[in-house]
Formats: sequence, structure tokens, C-alpha cells
Amino acid sequence: MLNFRFLRVVLLPALLLLASGVVLGCYYETNDDVSITLLLQGSTAALPVTDLHLYFHGLAPVLAWLYQQFPALPWYGLLLYGLLYAATALAFAVLDKLLRTRLSGTQVTLVLVGFYALAWLEHGLWFNYVRVPVLLAGGAVLLAAQRAGRRRMLAVAAVALTLAWMVRPSAAVLGVLAAGPGAVWLAGRRGASLAGGALLLLGAASVVLLLTSSPATATYRTLDVLKSNLNDYQLYQPRPRTAADQLGMQAVGHWAFGDSALVNQGLFQRAGHFDAVYFLREMAPGKLAAWGSLLARDYFALLILLAVGWWLVARSPRFAQRRGFWLGQLFFLSLLLGLGLVLKLPPRLGMPLFSLWTLSNLTYFLRDTRRPLPRLSPLFFATVLLLLIAYTFKTAHRVQVLGREQARGQALLGPLQAATHRGQLLVVAGLETAYKSQSPFAVLRFAPHSVLPLTGWTTLDPSHRQLLRQLTGTADQALALKRLAGNPAAQWWLTPEIVPWLTAYLMARSGRTSIQRVAGSASSDSLQPQQYLVRVEKMK
Repeated sequence: MLNFRFLRVVLLPALLLLASGVVLGCYYETNDDVSITLLLQGSTAALPVTDLHLYFHGLAPVLAWLYQQFPALPWYGLLLYGLLYAATALAFAVLDKLLRTRLSGTQVTLVLVGFYALAWLEHGLWFNYVRVPVLLAGGAVLLAAQRAGRRRMLAVAAVALTLAWMVRPSAAVLGVLAAGPGAVWLAGRRGASLAGGALLLLGAASVVLLLTSSPATATYRTLDVLKSNLNDYQLYQPRPRTAADQLGMQAVGHWAFGDSALVNQGLFQRAGHFDAVYFLREMAPGKLAAWGSLLARDYFALLILLAVGWWLVARSPRFAQRRGFWLGQLFFLSLLLGLGLVLKLPPRLGMPLFSLWTLSNLTYFLRDTRRPLPRLSPLFFATVLLLLIAYTFKTAHRVQVLGREQARGQALLGPLQAATHRGQLLVVAGLETAYKSQSPFAVLRFAPHSVLPLTGWTTLDPSHRQLLRQLTGTADQALALKRLAGNPAAQWWLTPEIVPWLTAYLMARSGRTSIQRVAGSASSDSLQPQQYLVRVEKMK
């Protein structure tokens, strides 16, 4: 006899992810995923990188090996979409158990499809690796709380939690936090103990990782935090005191971290610090306004559904533990506000948190499976239908925008890939803009160690200095670039905005510098890299 529960929990998530991918496509939200892939392949490193230091612990060596053995397959995308499928199946398993004794199989399937359409579709469409550990860890905690007496399910949750931590420890912790209220509503104190135990385990694993890190990794981690505090979170007020510090802070602003003599911990101590008065007066109002605009623009559908739930609880005394419900809503709002005001709330964090918030609220309303579902008015179903229609139009517009970005990126990346296979070496700044919106299932195939990035977070990675040494015989970036300027095999592809800083940097460190755009390489998009001719004369 066909097990329809198995089909809903195991097969339906795969079909929905596949259908949305085929119909709408799959696009990277940021440049991070392609940048990581190129490190794993060894295109932007001296050798395939098997230690990414901050993420993919234990998974990076496997991915690097797979890319060397079977380079034509998109291993990074396959792994992470496989984990996204697992997270989707965990969420469906939680909802299915809450609904299956109250609704027919067809009705449960419709609810799951509706939940996917409103709360989950974006994760597969607008993909980023950070989404996966948040969803996977959150789903693991909810599954464990719902099935606390079943060892097999606890083992499944433990494996999912471990994989989430391996991908990105901090994101896994965020997922556990976001699942905390739902775990309490599902299993009371036992659910709280499970969520707390998961946090302790992830924290202990992170502490062990810190204690066993190499000095290079520790330095990398410190600088990664410092540059994020300045570039991403606007927590520091830049105050350069010398010309060198001015050049260094400009480098940080351009995400050019390759010269450790210029960008180091001392730079941030001298030229950038946290000023509470400045932050509250100058930065916080803008960040708060952006936070409110983001919530209204990107999460309006789920916000309206959540508001319907608030209205039901406020008007009906039949819901038990209403105080705990309101505390849970305050927790989610505080979490979102804290991220948006102190750090930042990009879609790769915002939508997973809203997905887990919606899923947790559903566990509150549906947790008592002995009670029949309340009758919902036609107005409720009309509201859901209107939200689906509005969200469909929003998604269609997003797909059009992402498709255009992908085409522009491919128009640049295609010829550059071909150039590396003809023996050219690419020195690039701003090429990360072309990585955005690329497909997780399309493999970029530059020749090995043929791309030297001058900008992007990968210039902080220890592999950057190794690549400089392999290409030029020195790990000193200024001297390496001077040698590359005299290498006829090197092509320089730079965004126009980086040229003034690069000119000043090379003149200060290496000698008189000339950077001129190659005729015919100009693009109508000033944010796209264009080819330049770089010449550096010896200092007298």
C-alpha cells in the first residue's frame, strides 16, 4: 500500500524544489558562493583550497577533491541544494504530523504547497549558502522537540544539526535560536532543554574550533570581524590620521585586503573605532529606516499572515499559554531588530528567520492535535489567495531582474574563462559583481590558479598570499603587482571606481604608475570590470 505520508514528507519537497527551479530558475543572491567555488577549484588559489577557515568545516576537502576528479559537475550547488532539500523535508515532517489527523491527505498537501509558496520558495530561487544552515538547524530542533521520544528522529536531527554547523557555525546557532519558541510550544520544558542543549553543543564545538585554530586562521578571523564591523555593519567611524592610514581605509572600503602591511589589525585600532554617540546619531536612524522598508517590501506576505495569527490570539481566550505566545513574538521581533540595527538583515538571513517564525507560530496553533481546527472564514482564504497572487507578481519581477543580471555576468565571464584556457592570467578587481545571480548548477571553469583577485573577502584568505608567491615569486602584493604589470600574459580587468585607489596604492608602494583603459573594452555598465593596461616604473 502506498504510504502517502512518505510521499508528502520525502517526495513532495523534492518535486517543489525541482519545479520551482525549472520554472523560475536558480540564482545566487551574492558573489560569496561563486567565490568559494573558485577557491575550492583552485582557480583563484595556488592549489584547491581544502580549508576555508570560517565555514565548510570538514566539507571543503570533500568538495575540493570532487572538483578535481569530476570538474564538469556543480558539486557545490548539488551539496547545498541537497541540504536545502533536507531542511525542507524536516519542515514538512513537522507540519505533516500536526495536520494529518485533522485534514484529509489532499488538504494536507495543499497546506504544504501553500506554505512552500509563501515561506520557502525564495530559498531555492535566490540562493545563498547561509540560508541552508539556518533552516537546517531550525528544522532539526523542531523535529527533535516534536518527536522527543523517538531515538531515530533524534539521530536524524543530530545529523542535520551537525551538517548545519559544518557549513556555517554562526548561522546554525541563529537557526537554533529561531526554532526555540516553536520547540517550547511543541514540547514545553523538554523542548526548551533540547534547544538549550543544541546551543551548548554548537557553542562547545565552536570553542574547540577556536582553540585549535592556526595563527593564520586566528588573524584571518579577527580581520574578517573588523572589516565586517566597518563595511557591513557601519559600527566604526573611520578616522585615518596619516596618509598610509587613509590609503588603508580606502582599501578596506574597496574590499582590497591583500596587502597585510597596509590592512591589518593595527589599522583598525588607529583609524577606526566604535563611537556610540556617532553610531546612534548618524548610523542607527538610517539602518532602522532601511530595516522597516525591508520588512514591508520583502516580507509583506508573511507579515500579514503573522498579523492574522496575532489577531486570532488577541480576540479568542481559548488559546492556551497566550503569554508565552506573545513572548515568542517579542523574541522574534527583537531578534530581527537586533540583527537589522546592530548588524544587518540581508535576505539570506531575513527570509529564513521569517520562515522559521511562521513555522513556529503554526506549531503554536496546531500543537494540540486532539482539538479540531477552528473554522476559518471565507475572508481568511481570500486573504491567503490575494497574498499568493501578490507574491507571484513580486517573484516574477525578481526573476526578470535576476535573469538580466545573470546575462550581463555571463557576457563578461564567458570570454574571460576562455582567455585563461589560452594561457592568459587575469588580474581582476570588481569581478565579483559578475558572480551575482549566476546559477548554482552552471560551473565556472577558469584554468587553475589563473585569476588573481585584488578585491573581495577572498583577498583576506591565507591562500591569497600563496597565489601571489606562486605567480610572481613574492607574497608582497605591491611587488607582485609590479612584476605582473610587466608580464605580457597578464590581463587587468578593473572596475573604473577602483582605478584611482589602485593608482595611488602602486605609486606609494612601487613607483610611478600608469593605468589606461584598453580601447574598445568600455562597457555601458560602470560597475562591470573593463580591461586596462597597467605600467609601473621603478622608484628612483
